[in-house]
Amino acid sequence: MKAFFTLMKPRLWAFLNGRISRGAWDSRARLYFFSVIGLVFWLGIYMMFYRVLIYFKGVEGFGDILAAKLMSMVVMTFFTLLLFSSVIVTLSKLYISRDLPLVHSLPVAAGQIFLARWLESLIDSSWMVILFSLPIFLSYGMVFKAGIFFYGMSFLSIFSLCLVASGLSTLAVMGAATILPAGRIRTISVFFGVLLILILVIVVRMMRPEQLVNPEAFNSVAVYLQSLETTGSPLLPTTWIYDGIQASLLGMKGQACFHLALSITGGLSLLFINVWISERWYFRGYSQAQTTPARLFASGPAGKGWDGLLSFLPAPVKALAVKEIKTFFRDQTQWPQLFLLLALIVVYLYNFSVLPLDRTPIKTVYLQNLFSFLNMGLATFVLTAIAARFVFPAVSLEGQSFWIVRSSPVSIRTFLWIKFFIYYLPLVILSEVLIVVSNILLDVTPFMMALSVTTVFFMVPGIVALGIGFGAAYPDFSSENPTQTVTSFGGLLYMTICAGFIALVIVLEAGPVYAVFMAGIRGRALDLLQWAWLIGSFCLVLMLCALAVAVPMNMGEKRLRR
Repeated sequence: MKAFFTLMKPRLWAFLNGRISRGAWDSRARLYFFSVIGLVFWLGIYMMFYRVLIYFKGVEGFGDILAAKLMSMVVMTFFTLLLFSSVIVTLSKLYISRDLPLVHSLPVAAGQIFLARWLESLIDSSWMVILFSLPIFLSYGMVFKAGIFFYGMSFLSIFSLCLVASGLSTLAVMGAATILPAGRIRTISVFFGVLLILILVIVVRMMRPEQLVNPEAFNSVAVYLQSLETTGSPLLPTTWIYDGIQASLLGMKGQACFHLALSITGGLSLLFINVWISERWYFRGYSQAQTTPARLFASGPAGKGWDGLLSFLPAPVKALAVKEIKTFFRDQTQWPQLFLLLALIVVYLYNFSVLPLDRTPIKTVYLQNLFSFLNMGLATFVLTAIAARFVFPAVSLEGQSFWIVRSSPVSIRTFLWIKFFIYYLPLVILSEVLIVVSNILLDVTPFMMALSVTTVFFMVPGIVALGIGFGAAYPDFSSENPTQTVTSFGGLLYMTICAGFIALVIVLEAGPVYAVFMAGIRGRALDLLQWAWLIGSFCLVLMLCALAVAVPMNMGEKRLRR
């Protein structure tokens, strides 16, 4: 194990040196900012689950069953997220990382390198799930008055779930990297993207969340309760984890220990299988990944493609624009993210299609338009998450080649605006599709449809400009994986300001929109004061959207020049 610990030392040194190398003020500011943001999210998760569980606890008959069903959904969701992140992180750590040629040139066996890289991928893909699962288990323990045994078992169960998810993902990644043609790491990404979409669809259908609010679909109350109590297949790791946590919550220590032992030994068995297979498959797959990937599509004739489409631009600007587009599509790390994006959109629209609006005590017309208005904020939050992944790291993706941009006959301002428009066009189309399709599913009024489409159209430039501006203000050209900059101080600052921007727009429009909607319902016209309120609010929204574009782009330009 001496070689293994030697391979892990650089990771530990990088963590410790990163803590002490910065200035005192900068280090404290980052620490306080991350701590406050993390604490707010942590407390928010705890309060939300606590209130929901208190409500379930007060429902006679099947409140405990609903709490157990919620726990099973949480475990299934965690397992899906862990599979997603483990596949992406493992693919990067084992086959794409820039330091792999140096590591493989050392007098160390490939199996030891694999084990060290696997442990890094396990930590990187699991720490956030473990951290933000703790308030959920704390709320369960507080509501159901569980003892210390439940908290310990819950932590160990989630750790074993991370172990199993990482083992399955690593096994699948090694198999695909060995079977597929040499150098087709992009094809591996496409393969896993399709596989993960299928897994996500199956998971959503297995959870059947719409059944919780539709007891009329069952013939009797007994059938409804039985459907809620039904557990998953005993062959699924999520069933072992759920059964262990549920048994510890109810005080059944023997069953809890049995299921925990089952999940831990399952994870360790997968680790043993991975280590055994890595001695035969890993280095061969790594060698194949180093060859030049074959083209998926043949090149077009000269003068066609992106050069022909952007021929109206000045030559230096066109060169940078074409470079940006080609770099995006050639980067193999982008392909899994595109498939995850597609899965996110499918789930987002699926949730609107199963809303039981016709079975609520509130009038459907109120709920339809209320959800449509709130959907503007939800869609732009989804857009912020996408922009944080693709737009914010855009400047950092230049890496060590940024000197070429600085020496080119293109100003920093033009460079940033090129990146802005390249990402703005697809994101505005995506956001409008989300808004229009979800509003069609909700069957909203024409006024709400026009308001949603217009508001989102003016908010998208601000979200994209904030991503480009803060990405330029807080670049990281030396990072091995620039996409990880989203978890940096600048990335969290960008997401926080975007959330405030979206919330402020929604608040400014809420009052006037409600007045217009109620006037239409009652068949009355708006009075002079309401018209002034309406015009003033929308003028403030337009000013806010314009500031969200101008201020961060100017700030990013000035900081990037320095």
